[in-house]
Amino acid sequence: MWHVLCGDVAARQLSPLIKRNGSAQIKVLRDDLAVGPLQDVDMPPCAARAAFWQAVWPEEASAELDLGSLSSDVRWLQALPQQPYSVTVWHGDSASEQLMLARVAFWLGESPVSVQEVKCGTGESHTGGRRAVSMCAPAQLAAFVPQAVSMARRQQLAGHWSAQRASASVLRCWRAGQLLAGGYEVPDAALMAACDSAWRPLPAVMAAVMEAADGYFPTDYFVYWRARVLAAQGQVVIEGDAGKGYSGLRVRRPA
Repeated sequence: MWHVLCGDVAARQLSPLIKRNGSAQIKVLRDDLAVGPLQDVDMPPCAARAAFWQAVWPEEASAELDLGSLSSDVRWLQALPQQPYSVTVWHGDSASEQLMLARVAFWLGESPVSVQEVKCGTGESHTGGRRAVSMCAPAQLAAFVPQAVSMARRQQLAGHWSAQRASASVLRCWRAGQLLAGGYEVPDAALMAACDSAWRPLPAVMAAVMEAADGYFPTDYFVYWRARVLAAQGQVVIEGDAGKGYSGLRVRRPA
């Protein structure tokens, strides 16, 4: 059986449970599907998708960026219908996780491969109420009961993925059981609201944006990228030594 998860933290949480079953394997899909263009995400070499992540990733951390995984993930998904193992997808209140579930359903199509889902969320989208798989302890994950995904639901999920992949939107949120598409104006407005005319540590401003996000879990690098974009546009001013990342930077609105 394949256990499919979004992100390394979720995989670490689930790993103690999976090790008890020697035949089970974990597949980690690391791409944060909630942000960036999706039109070519299933078309290796995923040039537009790769260009997006190259822009997001700060130069000082470029060695950490594995763009090759974009194409390898597509090849793995394409092979799913022909392999003999069942698939279990773990997901919570995360747009990335919900999109991952829809993507897996799309590539499985009407194949005979059996699919289960493990719903780890609370059904909430707001900070304090929502829950991603990575937020669950191993004991908590062990208590969730897998549910079979019917062919009708698989087709519905596949349709969601097709629609999102065809859309020109660059931000996707999960609210009230629905995927809502939008643009970067959402995080940009939150970042601007967290700034004023006085200098503030950039990490504190970024944390405020991440904590207030509704419907998706923006990463620090994504918010840092939006801060750099706004600085290039003259909407905020950033100063400090970026050689060690954003930790030593501060930000304010222009005087």
